[in-house]
Amino acid sequence: MCGIAGFIGKGSKEDVERMIASIAYRGPDDRGVFYDDAVGLGHARLSIIDLSSAGHQPMWNSTQAVAIIFNGEIYNFQELRKVCSSHQFKSSSDTEVILALYEQYGEKCFEKLNGMFAIAIYDTTKKKLLLARDRMGKKPLYWGIFEDTFIFGSELKALLAHPLSKKELNLEALNMYFAFDYVPTPHSIFKGIFKLEPGTVLAYENKQVQKTCFWNPDTSEIHTSQKEMLAKLDESLRSAVSSRLVADVPLGIFLSGGLDSSTIAYYATQISREPVHTFSIGFDEASFDESIYAKKVSEHLHTVHHHKTLTSEDSLNIIPKIFASLDEPMADASIIPTYLLSKFAKEHVTVALGGDGGDELFAGYPTFQAEKLVSFYQHMPSLLQKSFTTLVSLLPASEANFGLKFKLQKFLDGANEKDMSRRHLHWLGTFTGTERTQIFTPSVGKALVAKNVFEESDTYFREAGFSDSHNKLLWMYQRTYMMDQVLVKVDRASMRASLETRAPLLDYTLVEWVNRLPYVQKLHRFTTKYLLKKLMEGKLPSDIIYRSKKGFGVPIGAWLRGPLKEWGEELLSPENLRRTNLFAPEYVATLWNEHQEGKADHRKKLWTILVFLEWHKNFFA
Repeated sequence: MCGIAGFIGKGSKEDVERMIASIAYRGPDDRGVFYDDAVGLGHARLSIIDLSSAGHQPMWNSTQAVAIIFNGEIYNFQELRKVCSSHQFKSSSDTEVILALYEQYGEKCFEKLNGMFAIAIYDTTKKKLLLARDRMGKKPLYWGIFEDTFIFGSELKALLAHPLSKKELNLEALNMYFAFDYVPTPHSIFKGIFKLEPGTVLAYENKQVQKTCFWNPDTSEIHTSQKEMLAKLDESLRSAVSSRLVADVPLGIFLSGGLDSSTIAYYATQISREPVHTFSIGFDEASFDESIYAKKVSEHLHTVHHHKTLTSEDSLNIIPKIFASLDEPMADASIIPTYLLSKFAKEHVTVALGGDGGDELFAGYPTFQAEKLVSFYQHMPSLLQKSFTTLVSLLPASEANFGLKFKLQKFLDGANEKDMSRRHLHWLGTFTGTERTQIFTPSVGKALVAKNVFEESDTYFREAGFSDSHNKLLWMYQRTYMMDQVLVKVDRASMRASLETRAPLLDYTLVEWVNRLPYVQKLHRFTTKYLLKKLMEGKLPSDIIYRSKKGFGVPIGAWLRGPLKEWGEELLSPENLRRTNLFAPEYVATLWNEHQEGKADHRKKLWTILVFLEWHKNFFA
């Protein structure tokens, strides 16, 4: 795992050195810079495969005509190495395999890669730059053009370190952030800077940009017996975990005690010849703590388990570090324990496997269960709907993780939305369209009211080739919430700790196969992750397989009334809000006061605002 940065056009060696230095934590083991004839390439290396100097980047081919900088891991590189039989390899790294593939197949080389990657290849003979991002969007890659200079990097701060880039707030992206809690691809929070779409190659040549999609997944539905599905799922998981256990450094497993991470831990113990190390983090607050389940799984699988309890003081101390790693506002509070877990694991290992992707593949979120109730609610008489809404409003606010009132209120937020994909984004997000007109100043709100924040999600849902609308929905989740929130959270938190994370469930061959399964194999009546749970029967304890989903929640509601109160009051002060020229202080004050007085649980809304304000302070103060 590494960081990359560079430019084509105006700039200097000092510029590219400054760019890569800004993300040095992504690769603290080695640093390489190339500059010549208006081309700058920089690389910060976290050594995982081939720890020798032979893996140094930028890496050049034998004729010194083609250079590569690469962030990620290619899991099938050993098989691909055999395909390039004419290439004289000088290292055992996966980076050199990509170079050899480019020499042999040109731009088609990316189609052959199975892994997570953000790649830049510069061909000096063609004076052509290629950028490529993996199929699931695991690894980040930003780009922009300023004064005929093409600038790119793993994170926004790398681009902003180039003197020609501009920090101009993208108000449309701001609107999307307050709708979804993240800025969706291909947008970024700054005007003129974009995220490269997943499964895409960008070619920059003669000052022109051309993008090509290199992955169009098979969407034909699979019709076979459940027995055959279980056998295939077992085989696919075993293969995905096995390929991700390859490393020349110590490796472990993130273990929450949930089904997904426990499944990865199970297969790791079946495959590894060495004792498997597992890592978990817990909370003092009981409704948020899952450590008892992680311990139970560890004992069942006989792993070497490491556990740490997170206190509110820990969170207060690390919040500045967390926000320093967020180039864009992203309001998933679980980035706090994810960072602390990564930092804790880094004390023992350099690579960690996790269960990311299971919920989006197998319909694991409560929103999929809620979808089954929508039709019933929408056909209720309006008087009965109003009575239900009133009843929910009268329920006492709770600081518990996914308390009853919180869940029912979120259901109501989207229940009247007729479009299924938009309904789910309402459930996952924070501020409705009406609420966004209230939170912004009149001038900002008026400028944004006509903008369609659902443009990308509508496209994903519409263009998904599945015959079942529910499988279309899962694909939309994978291309929005998972890619731009879940995976961003894990990447930024782990990379801040210089830890590589791998997600076996997001092996693209596994993703493609699971997406083609009938939806009933994912959500069966009200049982989520149905096929995965059937597979793990007898392999994991039953109460681990079938316990209710908890999620990696954080007691933000209580912390905002306690150790984070002073921090919140300072950021949400009318004076600070007016300085941004974006927000209506009166509306924000109402949210804060109602939360402090216990009249309402506004933790999600308040956290979304606070994250943006802290980000804004870091970039515009």
